[in-house]
Amino acid sequence: MLFPRRKLPALNALRAFEASGRSLNFRVAADELGVTQGAVAQQVRALEEHLGISLFHRLSRGLALTTPGASYLANVTRAFDTLGEATTQLLARPELVTISVPPTVAAKLLIPRLAEFSAALPDIELRTMATEALSDFDRDQVDLAVRLTRSTFPANLEAKLLFRQELVAVASPHLINQQACPVSFEQLRKFPLLHDAHNHWPQFLGTSGNLAGAQFNQTALALDAALAGQGIALTCRAFVDSDLAAGRLVQVTEATKIIEPAYFLVRKRSPSPRTAARAVWDWCVDQFLVA
Repeated sequence: MLFPRRKLPALNALRAFEASGRSLNFRVAADELGVTQGAVAQQVRALEEHLGISLFHRLSRGLALTTPGASYLANVTRAFDTLGEATTQLLARPELVTISVPPTVAAKLLIPRLAEFSAALPDIELRTMATEALSDFDRDQVDLAVRLTRSTFPANLEAKLLFRQELVAVASPHLINQQACPVSFEQLRKFPLLHDAHNHWPQFLGTSGNLAGAQFNQTALALDAALAGQGIALTCRAFVDSDLAAGRLVQVTEATKIIEPAYFLVRKRSPSPRTAARAVWDWCVDQFLVA
């Protein structure tokens, strides 16, 4: 039967008993706990009265544990060791840093680099919020954000330009098949075009008419469709650099177009930013900055 928690002995009394039991000396226990010898003796006496059991034999040259006292000491010491281990584990947990990014940045730039992040910053746990919505750094408890925006920011925010939008048309080499690249705009229109929510095709092709093709609410989905050979996607080069390098996608036209807005790394200005958040900021600049 468990002793009711509300009737358990006071923690200070247990600490005094445990320290005294290990040293078998009230004075040594007092030095360890940073209190007076009299305070330790009083705490132990109060514990014995609370339990109704003698824990020590008081000797002329120190203390000796009674049989119940020795048994109790082993269990109390184990309990304090458990508390110590729990506290050590708590304090050893990686520091959490939250970054808010658009879904395509998360899927195409951040997630593929998570192993590199862990290797570079093993003591930091990165929490990613994938959303197009602007974040309130205080309300949403966000440390950093990557946003597609213009270059004007409030005075309370610090921003770093990561890369501009250089639009490129890409497709799976299986879709293009034997067609030699680059292709002309006229040839390009014969392939299925994949559209995302930004709808940059009319601007890229210099037309105001409606263009047929599958539509997606996120660029990452249009790129997945392109990788699957379902059509030609128009996207920011930064999102497909690795796929182009690996041959999973090919650039189907020589034409590219740089448009506004651009992608910025943003954080709230602070005279003393957290070390972990500053380290993630520096890592993002190193990984995503396009010179």
